[in-house]
Amino acid sequence: MPRRTATMLASTLMLIALLCAGVFVKVPYSEMSPGPTVNTLGDHGGEPVLQISGHKTYPTTGHLNMTTVRVTGADYRMNLVEAVYGWLAHDNKVVPHDTLYPDGKTEEQSTQENAEEFSQSQESAKVAALKALKIPVQSWVIVSTVVKGSPSEGKLHAGDVIKDVDGTAVKEPGDVAKLVTKHKPGEDVVFTITPAKAQAAAQKSGKTATVTQKVTIRTATSDDTGEKRAIVGISAGTDHTFPFSIDIKLADVGGPSAGLMFALGIYDKLTPGSLTGGTFVAGTGTIDDDGKVGPIGGIEMKTVGARDKGARYFLTPADNCAAAAKDVPGGLTLIKVATIEDALGALTDIREGKTDALPKCTTKG
Repeated sequence: MPRRTATMLASTLMLIALLCAGVFVKVPYSEMSPGPTVNTLGDHGGEPVLQISGHKTYPTTGHLNMTTVRVTGADYRMNLVEAVYGWLAHDNKVVPHDTLYPDGKTEEQSTQENAEEFSQSQESAKVAALKALKIPVQSWVIVSTVVKGSPSEGKLHAGDVIKDVDGTAVKEPGDVAKLVTKHKPGEDVVFTITPAKAQAAAQKSGKTATVTQKVTIRTATSDDTGEKRAIVGISAGTDHTFPFSIDIKLADVGGPSAGLMFALGIYDKLTPGSLTGGTFVAGTGTIDDDGKVGPIGGIEMKTVGARDKGARYFLTPADNCAAAAKDVPGGLTLIKVATIEDALGALTDIREGKTDALPKCTTKG
């Protein structure tokens, strides 16, 4: 066999061997790619995304699209060829598996966590929108979760309303931990609560719950990596009563990143005219009850997905601006927002054609 032929054969066999190895060798990475975008002002799955009853609503135009990211599952293990392809592909991003699924989190655990965050983001979006409209919302601090085996197990329950701790009124979730940690581990702390069942019954009848009871809990010592402190084994959250019905109908979506766009969609439907002036605007960002916009993951994937669907402007959390501005899809303008008021101001500028006044994202933030 001629030397040249033998060399080519050996090279071909080596290439085949490397390709086979690449297919079978698993690597600890996951892939992110642009996911679907949904117009919060429109329909999805045959029904309106935002359904409001008990209050006057107004017709509107344009798009206020929330955006998503597709990720490979927790149990999926990429091979070397897939990882290399993902690294080379412009619209995909390969990241360490533990970035998406820390601490060995399973697919089921991740899905449950995302569902809870999505539900909370809907509640905060409603509150933020109504506050921006100066529509009163009743709020109170509740027990969100009780840790199994903790001092609170069997004494406090999810949904219990926390009125005070040691006689000091509780106004926001963070107050609970501050008051508990004033104690030393092993000391008693007294909660005044309205039991969840009494609260639910009162809400159902349209009344204010008046039933309260005191619960004494012996504090334990924290077992995390932080400074040792007194704990009771609960997490506190916020619950609300709205003056009219607002339902968000969107299945198969998780996480908190659609909060801003839900809030803007609700605001648009409750006010005359169109917030966007008929323009295609997309965006992302968490939102809290006070309208503060927080950062999200996968910003590069979301801008690509939005532009592919036709978006001209993208509302970008301020803390994501620097990363997003490094690779902006052609024809898309990134707008920096830190609050719902920032977003509403930007939409006014878009609607009035004052695009030079828009606070645009730069690589510096």
